[in-house]
Amino acid sequence: MKPFLLLASRTDDDAADQEFEAFIEFSGLPAQALHRVRMEAAPLPAIDLDRYAGIFVGGSPFNSSDPADAKSAVQRRVEAELQLLLDEVVERDFPFLGACYGVGTLGVHEGAVIDLTYGEAVSAVPITLTEQGAADPLLAGIPTTFDAFVGHKEACRTLPASATLLASSQACPIQMFRVKSNLYATQFHPELDVPGLVLRIQTYRNEGYFPAGDAERVIDGVRDARVDVPPRILANFVGRYGG
Repeated sequence: MKPFLLLASRTDDDAADQEFEAFIEFSGLPAQALHRVRMEAAPLPAIDLDRYAGIFVGGSPFNSSDPADAKSAVQRRVEAELQLLLDEVVERDFPFLGACYGVGTLGVHEGAVIDLTYGEAVSAVPITLTEQGAADPLLAGIPTTFDAFVGHKEACRTLPASATLLASSQACPIQMFRVKSNLYATQFHPELDVPGLVLRIQTYRNEGYFPAGDAERVIDGVRDARVDVPPRILANFVGRYGG
């Protein structure tokens, strides 16, 4: 089986390593079958798509909708490299699953409006599949409504013209979409369980997702959440494209 590729951009080592371990655990891949590239650490090397079965993009502290002059040089580089790679990925309809930041990257590439209209507080929220989502092979076995972890400042305000809407929530109409047959993006986090979310709350407590002094309250609000469906999407992705 060809390995999968995880494109990561978390600058905090603990959060980055937890994300990598979560993708391994919930995808069902052995560690050697998931190659990680930390895009924030160095320029993206040349990616030979023929070496890989598919690509995951993890979450990020970057916001695609920030004004260009407010973005760091690292963010601008990462975004430019991702958009260039997506040119080939979209052209080839290459298997791709972007989690949270994936909505921003794939959405921007496909012409969506990404802004702060539909941000969601850190929490577990009900996600509902559309009719097209319920019929999508990646979502086979996924209930029509399920809880997922969210926590994002920006989201798609408009669906890309090339995309099919697969899932929504009450506060965020575009929670998941597909481009062509094999490119997916979720606004919710399919790779998160409660311990992973707690670590991220602690890591990003000063990043404006909630008042810094509210971190323990936010943790208390998610500690007893039962969120066990979204990780199946990662396993489905590997099962579908892993060969």
